[in-house]
Amino acid sequence: MRKSSLLLLLFLNSLTFYSQSQPSYTISGYIRDKESKELLLGVPIYVPSIKTGVVTNNFGFYSITLPKQDSLLVLYSYVGYAAVSKLIQLDKNIVLNIDLEQSATLITVEVVAEKAERVSNSSSMSVIDIPINQIKELPAFLGEKDVLKVLQLMPGVQKGSEGSAGFYVRGGGADQNLIILDDAPVYNAFHLFGFFSLFNGDALKNVTLIKGGFPARYGGRLSSVVEMNMKDGNKEKLHGEGGIGLISSRLTLEGPLVKGKSSFLIAARRTYIDVLMQPVIKALNDGGAAGYYFYDLNAKVNYDLNERNRVFLSGYFGQDKFYFKDQWEEDNGSSYKDKINLGWGNATATARWNHLYGGKLFSNTSFIFTDYKFLIAQESSSQNTLYKLRYYSGIQDLSLKHDLDYHPNPKHYIRTGVIVTSHTFTPNAVVVKDSDFPETDRSNKTIVTGYESAVYVEDDYRVTPLLKINAGLRFTDFAAQKRNYFNIEPRFTASYNLKEDLAVKGSYAMMNQYIQLVSNTGVGLPTDLWVPSTKNIMPQQAQQVALEVAKDFSKQNFALTVEGYYKKMNHIIGFKEGASFLGFDQMGNDSDVINNSWENKVTQGKGTSYGAEILLQRKEGKFTGWVGYTLSWTQLQFDELNFGKKFYAKYDRRHDISLVGIYKIKEMSEKRKAITLSGTWVYGTGNALSLPL
Repeated sequence: MRKSSLLLLLFLNSLTFYSQSQPSYTISGYIRDKESKELLLGVPIYVPSIKTGVVTNNFGFYSITLPKQDSLLVLYSYVGYAAVSKLIQLDKNIVLNIDLEQSATLITVEVVAEKAERVSNSSSMSVIDIPINQIKELPAFLGEKDVLKVLQLMPGVQKGSEGSAGFYVRGGGADQNLIILDDAPVYNAFHLFGFFSLFNGDALKNVTLIKGGFPARYGGRLSSVVEMNMKDGNKEKLHGEGGIGLISSRLTLEGPLVKGKSSFLIAARRTYIDVLMQPVIKALNDGGAAGYYFYDLNAKVNYDLNERNRVFLSGYFGQDKFYFKDQWEEDNGSSYKDKINLGWGNATATARWNHLYGGKLFSNTSFIFTDYKFLIAQESSSQNTLYKLRYYSGIQDLSLKHDLDYHPNPKHYIRTGVIVTSHTFTPNAVVVKDSDFPETDRSNKTIVTGYESAVYVEDDYRVTPLLKINAGLRFTDFAAQKRNYFNIEPRFTASYNLKEDLAVKGSYAMMNQYIQLVSNTGVGLPTDLWVPSTKNIMPQQAQQVALEVAKDFSKQNFALTVEGYYKKMNHIIGFKEGASFLGFDQMGNDSDVINNSWENKVTQGKGTSYGAEILLQRKEGKFTGWVGYTLSWTQLQFDELNFGKKFYAKYDRRHDISLVGIYKIKEMSEKRKAITLSGTWVYGTGNALSLPL
């Protein structure tokens, strides 16, 4: 890490020298929602005179540096908001904060500013941004609005089993998706055995899916990045919303702590399946009790210390619990009790500090805590006997992350940073007590620690008005069980405009994954175990190339992307045939056997995935939605599975089509409510299935 810090320091010094050698003036500031003062991310800022622009970062900050000008027109536009234009005399550094007003109709200037929002105008590719309003307006299973369900409707994202919230991106496994909530990774994103995700749409500000061409600032997974940020909370007035569904209810409250400077957000959700089913269960089970429920709690507070410093504290807490209780008496008068509990839960907490070193340099420092665990417990008792079994597993992370955004001039947007993470794995912990056979009592717990660090640098570089590239390097290091892995991950994306609204793009990315999900279920059950790379288990690695054609139809307000990709994967994890993941068969006293039991149950192999994707999307207007089509092949090969021959993955699907439509019959106004009609239609060919002879 000392070497990494030195490299970062030298790089920043070079940036300082570069900026001092380029005399110019900087326009910078924050862009917010006019009504709530919520910071808006991904807002395009466009300068027509030089046909270039920038976008706000994840904290609503923007910066653009230009030569001195007596009259400069700057346009600010964002989906769902009325555009703002500013005429500026640029003869000094200017701090310009902009408040955008939500608007159901587009004004004339917004059509001009739309150039900055075109898919053909960005250097990025394989990226999908889904407006939260669209997510909340789509029809949902049992009335539960689900972010991951919406992602399943996008090309390149294969659905899991029917009714499941699991997803597979471009041939990768379910554990190869990096899911981030306010900088914190989430290891199990499912409720109700995979039917629902744990993300409450009422608490989210944005959702972004990256399927390829990964920027260097992301790492640790092979197939995709799903980045979500929670709302900051309304800084002007108290506001609330809620809903009552078939299986759960939800409530969100937000408002100012100090008006204009500080706000809070609290969003809660709980199911009541257990309450509704209790009378039926008791009647069928002669007084016994059983039930299932889950709950979510999102919370966030923020405070503007001054113009240069802001602090945020956010967290998520959620739990699933299934329970069964029964008691009965035999004819001989003996009484018996039986209890079974199954539970799993996530907890995340993120403390962030934003600091402006000047109009060009923005920093964010994050302290991140993530904890995921599950428990299986059984207790059976009578007058003279007692049997107890407890099995639990989990992973806990502590991370320190520092990121810098630097805007030397309109041609460069440079990002660099460092992250250090301490992983604590509990692959298995078993407690067994049996009064009839006390010699079999066991209490074994396996704890493995690992340390992961990374340093990255990337530059979004506008080479010419027609050619844009994003190039970066990520240096990663992982150490566990006296084994150290170091890798360099190059990332590159290029975009060339054949016409103003037509671009050809290409990308290459290498990714390494140092933590594995040991699973033979395929549906995201909580009994899946997270384990580290060791001297026997190599890190998973993937290389992906992609080619895209992006076309904008401005008059019709449509965007079309056609993309092809090829991905090669090495050292991917597979369960050996007949292996058990619970580890009860390895409960001897030999600690080496216990520590390595899960390693003996897995095998590593390779895979390839390739295909084509088409997305036609409309984000604004009375009628919005998208059409997505995926054609793909995914094959795996393990020396110890299927006699060493290649086979199609269980989530391989040849054709997948999704149609999504949202029509606003009546727009929202002060005197009337909005009326929206929406629908989805999906078609997919069957998944691969091999039956034994």
